[in-house]
Amino acid sequence: MEMSNQVPMKLAARRAVLGRCPCCGEGKLFRAYLKQVENCSVCGESFGQIRADDAAPWLTIILVGHIFIPLMLLVVAFTTLPGWVSAVLWSCVFAGLSLAILPRAKALFIAILWITGAPGSKAA
Repeated sequence: MEMSNQVPMKLAARRAVLGRCPCCGEGKLFRAYLKQVENCSVCGESFGQIRADDAAPWLTIILVGHIFIPLMLLVVAFTTLPGWVSAVLWSCVFAGLSLAILPRAKALFIAILWITGAPGSKAA
């Protein structure tokens, strides 16, 4: 697979996960929680046409499930919390992790689609 530019994949992914332009690392990748910018305000690289679609929620579910379930089972095994406390606690932890990971997962997939030049990542 031919790369579309000269930025190494790891660097582009790291920049994106930090919410920055995968190309230059300076401009913001998102204008709102999950709304990517059309173009980088610094280097002008286009991201508006890149669609991460269902990849970000899928990765979020996988990561949260692998972090949440073992943590929950560990705490439940060593504590005796009332049922209502456990329900509220674990719901908040699950929601918080999901909200924290989702934009980073989307940014990662945007960077991967951009760097590889996958279909739908470049304007026609």
